[in-house]
Amino acid sequence: MADERQNPMLQYIISNPEAFAQNLAKTLEQAGKALAAYIEPREKGTIKHESTDELTGVIKTLAQVGEYWASDPQRAIEAQSRLWSGYIQLWNSSLKRMMGETSVPAVQTPSRDKRFADPDWENNQFFDFIKQLYLITSQWAEEMVHEAEGLDDHTRHKAQFYVTQISNAVSPSNFVLTNPELLRLTLESNGENLVKGMKHLVEDLKTGKGELKIRQTDASKFKLGENLATTPGKVIAQNDVCQLIQYTPSTEEVLKRPLLIVPPWINKFYILDLNPEKSFIKWAVDQGHTVFVISWVNPNEKQAQKSFEHYMKEGILHALDVIKRATRQEEVNAIGYCVGGTLLAVTLAYMARVGDERIKTATFFTTQVDFTYAGDLKVFVDEDQIALMEKRMKEAGYLEGSKMSSAFNMLRSNDLIWSYVVNNYLKGVEPFPFDLLYWNSDSTRMPAANHSFYLRNCYLDNKLSKGEMEIAGEVLDLSKVTIPIFNLAAREDHIAPAQSVFVGSGCFGGPVEYVLAGSGHIAGVVNPPVRKKYQYWTGSEPKGALDAWIKTAEEHPGSWWPYWDRWIRDQNSQTAKARKPGANRVKVLEDAPGSYVMMKV
Repeated sequence: MADERQNPMLQYIISNPEAFAQNLAKTLEQAGKALAAYIEPREKGTIKHESTDELTGVIKTLAQVGEYWASDPQRAIEAQSRLWSGYIQLWNSSLKRMMGETSVPAVQTPSRDKRFADPDWENNQFFDFIKQLYLITSQWAEEMVHEAEGLDDHTRHKAQFYVTQISNAVSPSNFVLTNPELLRLTLESNGENLVKGMKHLVEDLKTGKGELKIRQTDASKFKLGENLATTPGKVIAQNDVCQLIQYTPSTEEVLKRPLLIVPPWINKFYILDLNPEKSFIKWAVDQGHTVFVISWVNPNEKQAQKSFEHYMKEGILHALDVIKRATRQEEVNAIGYCVGGTLLAVTLAYMARVGDERIKTATFFTTQVDFTYAGDLKVFVDEDQIALMEKRMKEAGYLEGSKMSSAFNMLRSNDLIWSYVVNNYLKGVEPFPFDLLYWNSDSTRMPAANHSFYLRNCYLDNKLSKGEMEIAGEVLDLSKVTIPIFNLAAREDHIAPAQSVFVGSGCFGGPVEYVLAGSGHIAGVVNPPVRKKYQYWTGSEPKGALDAWIKTAEEHPGSWWPYWDRWIRDQNSQTAKARKPGANRVKVLEDAPGSYVMMKV
């Protein structure tokens, strides 16, 4: 131990060369199996060779950045000089450190960057040099994009995103020989971590049937209806688009108005019913709400032509019909989450147009109706990319769930891709069982017609906020929606940015309660009161600029759930006797969570 303190490089010496050599051979054997698992389905034709269109788009975008700097010799010299200046500064500080002099790092490691948490990234000069070399280069590349003039906003956004993805992929933390923690682990275990990691890689390729399905958690520890989605209830209706679940009351008295929850179909509804402690559905039932939830089908080629109109009519409007039969109540409180909220807003505008007044209040969880500031997902949306996606969806009738899952993971690739690559395949660690990550990996397909309509009308043309969207022959105008609205945003949301939700508040014609939750798209919503985590802000009407609104807003500790419940009761607090599923001759089809949510891709 004393020798290791005097010479830290002793940590990086093979202790058992024979065992290391044997494990290296086993690693190569498993790598061959991984390669075979990747190639076999492509040779059999079960996986078609992807075209190079995506790669071509990336190269074309980055080429526009390069063209700006290379088109003027002075700019080209400036760009090169800036990079070499950083390298020279690093070289000088490294020489001083080698000579025992005090030196200042050429670049500071971002405090929140988990990749470089191991002490040897700073204490060991070799790894510190590699880290700083990487940070200087990646920051320079980001600056080149940011300062490239003449690029339109969308091209710049794409270039920034692509540079970030490339930078994250080539980080020295992702490779054994340039990551001190990985190298130390490999030598201490004589390479056993690599053998285990390659076995994981083979398993994940086989699970993905030739595509790499990175495991984020131990899926064997979870089963729907047993330790996930366990709130008691019954499926009381179903069609080609969805099932409708009514939950069993836990109070003798309930609010007179039932509560309809419209979750996103991009993911499965049980994000709101992970376990009894985290479940918004159970909590709402316990507060005296008669809760109904739409469980969307995991579509295949049969749903290829199901559009937004079908999801509105066979989803929300059908659910309202069933709720009236089940409860003898016509007035309903409704919640929409993410794209489920967008569909709810579309439905409200349609209902306002045709004089349907059944929904009396609407709550939106991290929902966009104006897509001007829609965040990084807009990177994937332009005419060329949508046309390519439509071509592929036409072949199958749907978009594979893995495509949407990959897109979402890329928004936080260091946390949701590369950290798992390192842990699973280089450290050889078994993933920890985590219900949220199980849900995140339980992806769903997108019907071709629905997804195309959504991308074109919302992300590409922003028609809903402009009053130009047409559904079922009706032109929709959100300003005609005058019911009270509770509009929840999350401060760190990268899917429905708080700014986007704030701007969307101005599209409605009635009173809007804008509430800003701490954390992100999921944790900002799934934040039960018992955990006493995060915070939320309330304030004036959502007008003007978000920053100005935040400055005058009041911060509250903990969960916003009780605040929402009070808001609902302020609209109407009338109560009625609790209603059980199956009342009023409504047929019970099966127990919650139903069979639709069980469907895998």
